[in-house]
Amino acid sequence: MATGVYTAYKKDGTEYYRVSLTCQNKHISLGSFDDYKTAAAVYSEANAIVRDEKSSHFVNAAEKITSYSSCTSALAFEKFMILLNLRDNNIYIKTPVYLCDKYFLYFFSPEIVLTFDIEDLFYYSGHKIMSRGGYFFVNDFGMQTSILARFGIRSHSVKGKDYLFRNGDEHDFRYSNIAIVNRYNGVEQIEKNGRILYKTRIHINGNYTIGTYTSENEAAIAYNRAIDLLAEQLSDFKNYTRNYIEGLSHIEYASIYNTVKISRRFRRYIEQLGLTY
Repeated sequence: MATGVYTAYKKDGTEYYRVSLTCQNKHISLGSFDDYKTAAAVYSEANAIVRDEKSSHFVNAAEKITSYSSCTSALAFEKFMILLNLRDNNIYIKTPVYLCDKYFLYFFSPEIVLTFDIEDLFYYSGHKIMSRGGYFFVNDFGMQTSILARFGIRSHSVKGKDYLFRNGDEHDFRYSNIAIVNRYNGVEQIEKNGRILYKTRIHINGNYTIGTYTSENEAAIAYNRAIDLLAEQLSDFKNYTRNYIEGLSHIEYASIYNTVKISRRFRRYIEQLGLTY
């Protein structure tokens, strides 16, 4: 039996092989396999990676490429990256990340590499990234959470409208590369006569404009007030998500809330709703 390969048995008595490697006092599981030949090949490749600094196994961080080939490698890509990071950076991380200067790369696959600021390392060291329909998410306390949520980007936000990647790289999730255009529910940034304004709308059997405002905070609070106006009229009012505005005291919030202008058309619509319920 080769070093690092151990015989085990399934509940039905079927024999299989578990493979593990000890490196820098870390016991690393490399997987389970049905045949001995594959198991031995996995250990041999893993051992070659961690023991030889001049190994033909490498990462080119600048180009975001690796020497990995699914055609010739017995090792799973995730394990391949974990071992390379351990060898090159002397730190064991159980997700496929590779440390660089002030940032790290998350190798989702050989073709898809995500870039993050180093301050996110602790989070992604313990959260495996998954993908569905082009969206990346993690399992956080039993819930599927978009990685965009860490930037305050809402689940229904539209790329190119509500948020942008400054350098055009949609896999670069460093904070400096994420520009949030529309951060609040019902609020859209617009340009009019060379000025940046904020239009607030709410969807009630169609979109209704609440108003256009010079500040984003005012627009967000106008949305909250529109929700309250609806709640006053409708007994079975749908529970819209209110905006939470950071950096405002209760007094500042109340001052804006009590003075923010709501369009006459929307107010008339609210009054008509009250008469029909």
